[in-house]
Order: sequence, then structure tokens, then C-alpha cells
Amino acid sequence: MVVDDEEGVRRVLNLSLSESGYEVLTAAHGKDALEVVRSEHPPIVLADIKMPGMDGIELLRKIKEENPDAEVIMMTGHADLEFAIKSLWFEAADFITKPINYDALEMALNRVHERIWMRNKIREYTENLEKLVSEQTRKLLEAERMAAIGQTVATIAHAVKNIVGGLKGGMYIVERGIELENQQYLHQGWNMVKGNVDKVKKLAMDLLSYSSERQPNYDLCDPNIPAREVFHLMHSRATQDKIGLKLDLAQDLGRVVLDPEGVYSCLLNLVTNAIDACLEADDADKPGSVVIRSRKVEGWAVEYQVADTGPGMREEIRDKVFHSFFSTKGSKGTGLGLMITEKIVREHGGVIQLESAPGVGSTFTLRLPVKNVPLEILAVVGEPDGEDDSPL
Repeated sequence: MVVDDEEGVRRVLNLSLSESGYEVLTAAHGKDALEVVRSEHPPIVLADIKMPGMDGIELLRKIKEENPDAEVIMMTGHADLEFAIKSLWFEAADFITKPINYDALEMALNRVHERIWMRNKIREYTENLEKLVSEQTRKLLEAERMAAIGQTVATIAHAVKNIVGGLKGGMYIVERGIELENQQYLHQGWNMVKGNVDKVKKLAMDLLSYSSERQPNYDLCDPNIPAREVFHLMHSRATQDKIGLKLDLAQDLGRVVLDPEGVYSCLLNLVTNAIDACLEADDADKPGSVVIRSRKVEGWAVEYQVADTGPGMREEIRDKVFHSFFSTKGSKGTGLGLMITEKIVREHGGVIQLESAPGVGSTFTLRLPVKNVPLEILAVVGEPDGEDDSPL
């Protein structure tokens, strides 16, 4: 497009450029030129700097705002070189002086074509690179997904293999008891079978717990209740294993909004692991101990801790405990317990942390955030009045 207020210039340039193979549009003023730019989108614009109304510099700025890829060559008289140089600051592709030298015009147009070609090549390379990155990312994610599936299948298969081995052992002892009519063999084998059936059940339930998308079932309750329930459930086992299980619960917690079932599952997993850890301690003369704590911590609704005096963990072990299917129990564990615990805490919007060192023991800390009382709970409990000293 040629933009010049002199009709003779427009006519001569139109004729010359048309003979060179260009399709030429013309405009006498900046306002008319903008309308053509918006409707026809010419890739190259030759604009005179000095025009009445909107001058060439202003036209250049508006063209670049609406179509940054348009290449604008400024035409100027010798006296207007200062304005021509100024136009370069506004991303003009080049400028030529009047009267037009056609060799200079051809050189300017060639440079513009090179800029357009280079820009298109860069855009093409960028798009191809984006496609390549996208494709490689997709392949990488697919490979990671397949690797994760493979790891999951291998771990589950290993756990099932161990359970099947236990079942076969129990069945063999039961069969020998039948053959020999030995009641001791029968009881021993049957107990092995029942124990391994329980392992199958636990494995299936753990897998279902981890794979299901579960929203916390919030309730307004005493946060010490789940801790007490876990303590009473695990106390007999701890006593049988000669592990000291203790409660250390804060009495100033009031009632808070949390999912008691989810918290119970977390604490049960942690206490079970803590007792197992104490049984692995090398010092048989020193009985192990596990403590369940609750605390009021600033900025959080409640903090729970489960601390044990087991063998502790090295740094490389600590970094893996919440990762997929990692277990310190060898064939006795699937690694799902801590994964489920971390998932429940995360669903609460809370955090779980581990402090551990070899020979010192381990402490798992759960912090749950302050939650507003759900409306459905308020509807049942009621709004507090001025005389009620309850936590509500």
C-alpha cells in the first residue's frame, strides 16, 4: 500500500510497483490508510512522513499497534531526515528519500522481503519446536505413566506372591494335620491361612482407599477423640509386644472442624508403623515406646504427633517414605499406609512432616488447618448465644 497526499507520487509508484508484480493499494491520508490496513491487511506499506492531518509517524505507530507484522517503509524529503530516523524507533523497516530513486526503493523492498521471510521461518521453527516439545512431553508423560503402572503392578504382584506363599504354607500344614490327625498342625495351619486372608483384605482395602477420590466428611468434634480411639484399639497389641503406648493430649483444644474418620485412619496407620518400628530396634533390653500427642499450634486447628523410640531412619529413607509403594518393612508391607495418610492429610488441606534419625526414633507430625463450621452442622447445633461458653 502506498500512502501519500500527492496524487502524482501515488500514481507513479502504483504503476512502477504493479509492473514489478505487486498488487498495489493506495491512500491519500493516514485515516484512509488505516481503514485499508484494517480491511485488506497489506504486508508492506510505503508511507510519506509529511501529510496533512495524521502524519506518517502517527500512522506508523497505529499500524504497528494493530498489525505488528506489517513492514512500513517511510518516504521523506532531505529536510525531514530527522523524522525519518525517528521513525526507526517506532519499528519502521527502512526509509527512502524523495524524489524516489527506484534502485533505492528496490533495495528497501528486498530488505523487507528478507525480514518477512526470516520472521516466517522463525515462526515456523517455533511452531515446530512447540509441537516437538509437546510431542516429547506427551511421550515422556506416557512413559512415566507406564513406568508408574509397571511399578504398581510389580509391587502388588510381589505382595500377592508373598501372601500366596503364606497361604500355600498354611494349606500344607493343614493337609499334614488332616493326614496325621494332628490338632496342633490343624490349628497352626489354619491360623496361617486366616492371617494371610487378612493380609489380602488389608491390601485390597488399602488400594481402594488410595485410589478413591474422597472428600473429608467434616464434623465439629473434640479432636482428641480419634487419638483416644486409636490408643484403646492398639493398647492390647502394644502390651502384647511389650511396647509402651502412651497418650499425651492437650486439654485446651475445644471443638474443631475435621474429619474424625480420616484422622482416625491417619493416626492408626502411624501408630501401627510406630509399634512395628519399635519391634525392629536392636536393643532388646530397652523396651520401646510410642506416644500419641495432640497440641494447639498457632495458625492451625490442631497438631497431632506420633513419636516412637524405634531405630529411626537415614536421610535417604526419610525422603522416600511418602513415595509410591515404598516400605521399610520388606515383604511385610506394601508402602500404602503412609501414602494413604499423606493423601488424607492433603485432602484436609493440612501438612505431614517427619523427623527421624538413626538410633533416635521417628516423629510424624500432622497439622490440620482451621475450618469454618459447615452450615449443615450449624443448622443442627445452632448459633451460639451470649451465655454459651462452648467453642461455638
